[in-house]
Amino acid sequence: MSLVRVHNFSVSLDGFGTGEGQRFEAPFGHAGHKLHDWFFATRAFHAMQGQPGGSMGIDDAFASQWGPGIGAEIMGRNKFGYQRGPWADEEWQGWWGDNPPFHTPVLVLTHHVRPALQMKGGTTFHFADESPAGALELARGLAGGLDVRIGGGPSTVRQFLAADLIDQMHVAVVPVVLGRGERLWDELEDLEQRFSIEAVSSPSGVTHLTFTRRPVE
Repeated sequence: MSLVRVHNFSVSLDGFGTGEGQRFEAPFGHAGHKLHDWFFATRAFHAMQGQPGGSMGIDDAFASQWGPGIGAEIMGRNKFGYQRGPWADEEWQGWWGDNPPFHTPVLVLTHHVRPALQMKGGTTFHFADESPAGALELARGLAGGLDVRIGGGPSTVRQFLAADLIDQMHVAVVPVVLGRGERLWDELEDLEQRFSIEAVSSPSGVTHLTFTRRPVE
């Protein structure tokens, strides 16, 4: 069966995966780009933007694993956009312009379902009100036998971890303290018992943690 993966998910030293106060001008709230500067500097990110250059090394090696083998992504509504409640503006097409970087079907979890949104480059946003298990079933149907990526934000990743649906996860611990925002690790006590965990330090100051599901004995 296809795997469920998390890649390049950044958290602060105090465990926050995004800042407080998300709005149109600030997709990551008061955190700005602090959690993602390591990723934006890599060759992999530059290539996603169709740009040359970018850093190589440990950060790029992890960043580049984001795309290969992925057939669909699941994301929370707050990763898709800043609106809350019923859609006030269905013209909103997400943070990424008319050619988002996913190039696969993307399932957006929301209590306010709307018609699918087909974009350039192979990305189609599907909107569904589903549990983690139900969303994964739908995403696997869209993924064509390839893996499913859980894209975030923190509450979405946390829900899939709580439901024990994630097989592989890469978390980048960034050396900043946010103090407020949305935490990743809450109510996930004993998570480490389900995974083999390895850590690699980067010259950028980021510590890359990889979680691999342990075989069932």
